[in-house]
Amino acid sequence: MLGLIFPGMGPSGYAELAKFMMVSPRARRLREAADSVLEYPLMDAYRRAGEGYSESSQVAFLITCFALAEWAQEELGIEPSLCSGASFGEKVAVAYTRSLSFSDTVRLTVQLARCEEAYFRREYQDVVTQSIARTAGPTLREILADMAGRGEWHDISCVVDDDFFMVSMRERSLERFNGAVRATGGLPLRVMRPPMHSSAFGELRQRVADDVLKDFRFADPRLPIVADQDGSVVDTAEGVKSMLLNSIVQPVNWPDTLRSMRERGVKKLYVAGPDALFGRVRGAAASFDVVTVNQRMALRPKRLVEWVPV
Repeated sequence: MLGLIFPGMGPSGYAELAKFMMVSPRARRLREAADSVLEYPLMDAYRRAGEGYSESSQVAFLITCFALAEWAQEELGIEPSLCSGASFGEKVAVAYTRSLSFSDTVRLTVQLARCEEAYFRREYQDVVTQSIARTAGPTLREILADMAGRGEWHDISCVVDDDFFMVSMRERSLERFNGAVRATGGLPLRVMRPPMHSSAFGELRQRVADDVLKDFRFADPRLPIVADQDGSVVDTAEGVKSMLLNSIVQPVNWPDTLRSMRERGVKKLYVAGPDALFGRVRGAAASFDVVTVNQRMALRPKRLVEWVPV
């Protein structure tokens, strides 16, 4: 049984995705559809945005992942039984399963980006999300207990693997937190702004429900989506809406997501999109035959692609 996953969004600069969106016929078609929704040229806005999580960057990532999934289905013949998306990847899963049309998913992505930007412009301006590697769960819990003892707020925003986490906190806590991580042999990585996936953002969840999702008509997904918060299976329109809302206030739990796919018989995972993390962690590599479908693969001459094991 095959599973398809869409990765979370890392900071992708213009050069990384632009060539694919201009050369790939599938990506060009999707880009034209996005332009009609945006009412401005996506590539111009994306070029100006640079690295980060601007609305144009998010739409570019959506296009890339969706086009690669289409390419894998048409050229490699994959027929997934389940799909999932990590963090931003949920939106790609919504489009791929036709719970929303691609154009409506572009519109949803833009409206969510604008709602989040307006919210974090006023709220939690001093909160960031720090990713850390090589830090076991018990060790992290000790570090966080020390933080709590000092009255410093924190929240785990993402469990990527058994030694890879993302933690949200006040920016003033970063230096001491990272020092504690390094002292135990851990490795602090990227700092993300704005922060993500925290129970503190209940007001944002309500705004999205009231001001964004009410404008969209979701359908039951054409194949089940494994929710990245807890590994539950989503197969109804209301379930898709709840998954998107829960993503705002609940952490990503990728080990539970992978465990759910494995328990449902998935043996092989295709990762559609630029991914340096979610398809590469030990939890994925140890349990599945993982095939990364990226821009380089999709742009190879067809006779070379035929040699790629699938």
